[in-house]
Amino acid sequence: MQLRVAEGGIPALPPEEPSISDWGRREIPGDIADTPSAPENEARTAPTGDSPASTSGPRVSRRADAKPAVFGQPVTRRRRKAPKPPSAARLTATAVAATGAVVAVFGPRLRRVRPHYPRPGLTGWKRWLPTWRQTGGAVLASFGLSVLALTVAYAVTDVPDNLNSFATQQDNVYFWADGTPMARAGWVQRQEMELDNVPEDVRWAVLAAENESFYSDPGISAKGLTRALLRTVGQGSTEGGSTITQQYVKNAYLSQERTYSRKFTEAIMALKLDNKMSKDEILEGYLNTSWFGRGTYGIQRAAQAYYGKDVSELNASEGAFLATLLKGAGLYDPTLSEANRARAEERWRWTLDRMVKIGKMSPEQRAGYRTFPKVLESNPLYSTGEQSDYLVELATRYAKKTARISDKDFDRGGYQIYTTFDKKRVDQLTRAVGKARDKARKDNLKAAKHVHYGAASIAVDGRIVAIHGGPDYRKQGYNESNATTVPAGSAFQPFVYAAALEHGVRKSRDSGPEPVTGGTVYDGDDKVPVTTPEGPYWDRSGRKVAAKNDNGRSYGQITLHQALASSINTTFMQLGMDTGLDKVRATARASGLLTSSLGAQVPALATGSSRPSAIRMASGYTTFAAEGRHTEPYAILKVTRNGHEVPTDVPVARRAVDADTAAEVQSALTDAFRTAYPETAAKADGEVAGKRGTTEDDTAAWYVGTEKKVSTAVVVYRMDLAKSLEPLPLDGLGGTITDSVPYGIWSEALRPLG
Repeated sequence: MQLRVAEGGIPALPPEEPSISDWGRREIPGDIADTPSAPENEARTAPTGDSPASTSGPRVSRRADAKPAVFGQPVTRRRRKAPKPPSAARLTATAVAATGAVVAVFGPRLRRVRPHYPRPGLTGWKRWLPTWRQTGGAVLASFGLSVLALTVAYAVTDVPDNLNSFATQQDNVYFWADGTPMARAGWVQRQEMELDNVPEDVRWAVLAAENESFYSDPGISAKGLTRALLRTVGQGSTEGGSTITQQYVKNAYLSQERTYSRKFTEAIMALKLDNKMSKDEILEGYLNTSWFGRGTYGIQRAAQAYYGKDVSELNASEGAFLATLLKGAGLYDPTLSEANRARAEERWRWTLDRMVKIGKMSPEQRAGYRTFPKVLESNPLYSTGEQSDYLVELATRYAKKTARISDKDFDRGGYQIYTTFDKKRVDQLTRAVGKARDKARKDNLKAAKHVHYGAASIAVDGRIVAIHGGPDYRKQGYNESNATTVPAGSAFQPFVYAAALEHGVRKSRDSGPEPVTGGTVYDGDDKVPVTTPEGPYWDRSGRKVAAKNDNGRSYGQITLHQALASSINTTFMQLGMDTGLDKVRATARASGLLTSSLGAQVPALATGSSRPSAIRMASGYTTFAAEGRHTEPYAILKVTRNGHEVPTDVPVARRAVDADTAAEVQSALTDAFRTAYPETAAKADGEVAGKRGTTEDDTAAWYVGTEKKVSTAVVVYRMDLAKSLEPLPLDGLGGTITDSVPYGIWSEALRPLG
């Protein structure tokens, strides 16, 4: 193809106008392109028509989205800023540039000192021996790399903000009323204790045995780590060489696995922790997370497991023994074997001697510890799974309620619950029920299969001092002392009597209330119809309502005092109607019975249709022994958590009935006891009051009585818990009026009476 050139040549473009060769050029950062434009006298070519441009001229490229340029007009280009390289790329480029500079400067020198290996000019094995320069260089390089590796490891290793869940889990400990351990509940036997509550002698016994340089070391021991490494190489396991800081890191943040990586991480974390926490904080954490044997973690639980007391009560000798257990409780618990005892005594003496050597005990003090401190034969905090679990269940309910502890917080553990339970009374009550149960199985095995015995003892100030919840909590979690399943029967009569004495009776609609006393006379005959001011009381089936006395006995006209002593049902059903069943219910509530357990407001209420628990029946009877004042039953004396007392709501006594009313009811109950059991009453040194309770359908038998300002209620009933909560006939297991099984349990539990 032939190009035509105008005469005079191709005119040059103005300087400010871009040449055709600039079309489509991609702009780069900066104000000026990095390639020069064509000289002005250089021939320019452009395609004409539809034929392709000649290959002899410059090749013109055009972007698809570029607008065609018009000769004589400036070309408008959209300037785009190139993307900024990422940080990693810039760092890499910088590193490469720096490396290049270092190589350029030091390269020649490095080439002169580079090792020639194997060594030239030598033969045989000598050519493989490094020179002293090579050896020194290798040592220095290893040291430098080690320092670099440790620096990087220190920088990238973090100490977690939170301890592992196992290290924070605690159990809850329960104590008898006298302060001795009763039971524990929780997956882990651990109780945290602040360092201030650990005697200084006990702290230094641990430090003398485990890490005497604790307050001066940086958290790790080079000597110990070297020793641990040598043991590892020689025995194939990682052991020994750990400071207290390292052991705390292992307990609180890491696992117990024995690996090199765990040991390395432990050392690095110990260094960082030593800079992050005070020494006292580390020591406190260590003492609270260490294993002491007998299922216990922490020195507080160890003190309770081996000595039955808090760590604050330990002396230096006892502390030295507990420090011995840190070496390996399975090898140093003296109760496990004679060999253990010998090892424990030897290390105990060594620990005390170390305390003298490091200046933490005087020789005179050391001379006072010559006898190895005797430890308990077993951990007193293990729950039995029998009665103690019923006590724990009841105490837990009261602790959460009175101390306002949520389920979540309680499950985290760490609480010490001091209960009101009297161990001697609980043991006596348990033995008494056990005898009755064995006798029932012997007399009537089939009926005894479903017999239940609920019992509770409540002091007049509201303390629950004993309960019997059932045969075994792990087999039957159903607490029979707190169950509201069977009617109270004639044991409810004192509340009817108290209501009448308080409010009087109304015989007619128009008359006002008439006061009654213990000498007021009522009809005591059997099956006397109940009357209202309008006439006989009819039930929904259209029959006259009448009560029945035990054995169908009639007593004629009888005083209310004698009627209570003789447990006459017909008298009290009529007395309840005359007093007002609403007032009877109110008096029973004020005396301690729960509203939910009270029977319907019908005549049967006065004869015991209510279904209170043994705890509430005993609590109700304390009102009469306490001169008319009632205190809600409670099972907690105090609650602490990690040594700090938790505020609790303590019940206070309040007036339930008038003092004269309470005195009259208590007098009638005293006569009831003397009338029913004259020989026992004659032997009793003190004032004893009590009353039996029976039901018309023979589904429950009660005895409730007060002795030494403590009321005890015992109920016997039958119920197949696998089928329903409806009571079954006792079939003779409740005994007779003269030989009452509940009374037998009651008197056996309180022996000697008076």
